[in-house]
Amino acid sequence: MLFRSVMYASPDYYKKTFVGVISADSEELASKLKSASDKIDILTFNRIRGIGFDNLTPFQQEVIRKACCQIVDFEEVNADLIATTVSNYSINGVSMQFGSNWNIATEQGIVIYRKTYELLKQTGLTRRVI
Repeated sequence: MLFRSVMYASPDYYKKTFVGVISADSEELASKLKSASDKIDILTFNRIRGIGFDNLTPFQQEVIRKACCQIVDFEEVNADLIATTVSNYSINGVSMQFGSNWNIATEQGIVIYRKTYELLKQTGLTRRVI
């Protein structure tokens, strides 16, 4: 069986309910939502796949949809910074460092807004213990 990407939020949900920042066509948006869903699978240790999205509570489903859309927006707005391989730099005494700070978290290699990760934690699916 091949691994197939899932999409926890639809382009319609993103555009009409979440009202995100991307105005891309549905195909491009679907690709971004699938990528965000893959990141959510990593952050939740594939528990959503194991349980089945439809078997989650309505609260968990809504939180996951919202987190998926927030990841897409974060990546759209910060694409240049996320794509850089530089972790820090300093010019004339001014320095900048990329990684975890007060509003950005790096969890399992995924850069994400801390508020989005905290939202996702409300599902109970991000805990490292079984």
